[in-house]
Amino acid sequence: MELKEALLNRRSIRKFTEEPVSDEDIIELLHAGMSGPSACNRTPWEFYVVTNPQTLENLRKAARYSKITAPLSIVVCGNLSKALPLQLSPFWIQDCSAATENILLRATDLGLGAVWCGVHPMKTAEKKVREALYLPEKTVPLNIIHIGHPAENPEPRDQFSEKKVHYIK
Repeated sequence: MELKEALLNRRSIRKFTEEPVSDEDIIELLHAGMSGPSACNRTPWEFYVVTNPQTLENLRKAARYSKITAPLSIVVCGNLSKALPLQLSPFWIQDCSAATENILLRATDLGLGAVWCGVHPMKTAEKKVREALYLPEKTVPLNIIHIGHPAENPEPRDQFSEKKVHYIK
């Protein structure tokens, strides 16, 4: 699939079949995530790959918009011990967001569906995800990506709007 096609075809998929995601595809998704840019190459990301039914159920209950039934969830977290120091620390959010978008695009490229469900900065959701995954204190869950074989097929779309572009020449 060409990049432009993946960009336009990538849609939030919230309905999945029960077919599991192959181990090979999971590795492809993780490679894509770790290929993202990272401020000063600190790579503060940590990926929790969840296929255990009970843990998936706990994750569904954790965040407000994560009540999605999928055979796989990848929880993208920031490891604050690897983040930049002091006032630059929040760049972990950008690093992990870039990794997340790469995973979403690769999922589309593989014929999988995915949806990004935010966790950080919702403290209650962070706490529930932290408990569900037994996360270390310095690891902050940024989001949950629910992934699987799509049971829906939304039309591709281009959301380009000239009104949101400001040229400074």
